[in-house]
Amino acid sequence: MKTVIIIALIIAALVGAGFIWPVNDWMQDLILWVKSGGLWGVVIYALIYIVAIVLLIPGSLLTLGAGFIYGPFWGTLLVSPASVIGAFIAFSLARGRLRPWVTGRLAGKARFRVIDKAVGERGFKIVTLLRLSPVFPFTLLNYALGLTGITARSYVLASFLGMLPATFLYTYLGSLVPTVSGLGHGPKSDAQTIFMWVGFAVTLLVTAYVTRLARRALQTTIAEEETL
Repeated sequence: MKTVIIIALIIAALVGAGFIWPVNDWMQDLILWVKSGGLWGVVIYALIYIVAIVLLIPGSLLTLGAGFIYGPFWGTLLVSPASVIGAFIAFSLARGRLRPWVTGRLAGKARFRVIDKAVGERGFKIVTLLRLSPVFPFTLLNYALGLTGITARSYVLASFLGMLPATFLYTYLGSLVPTVSGLGHGPKSDAQTIFMWVGFAVTLLVTAYVTRLARRALQTTIAEEETL
């Protein structure tokens, strides 16, 4: 339900912004600027995304922007590796120079101690579940997992798989911005519009269902660790 509410608020904000500010002009300028850069535009966007993650800046808006500019498929291909790279850099920093800072941020969090123990025993599974249904904010979780005993290889693969559903959901939502706000390069037929919204609804329901299953599995695992 939280995901549905957030999506609804984003859509409402996009519609409202179109009436208050010249969003159409801004977004068109952004599209022209990024696309005119070709491959370099993609690289710059990916670098901005990576830096945002390392600086603990939520990447939701950037994920929406990638969907808006490149569509759900290519947007996901851009965001997915960029988010994994950013997460790995944060993970590595937590195991190196920033370890004292991360340790201080997590001091006194009893839930993290339980998760740390679970990750040590079932690293890949737990990290995948955390990505699908995060107990901690995504940006902080990247650093927190650097304190656990999971291997870098398992961390990267679990992060990639666990973050993929939400990434596709947000890029899909970003691709709907032209339909919602009237932005875009041309009118779409009713059939195209209906198909896009049906596809988004299916994606939202599947993501919500997977997230719910992951949350239940994670809660069960944490409860088991707390009783040991």
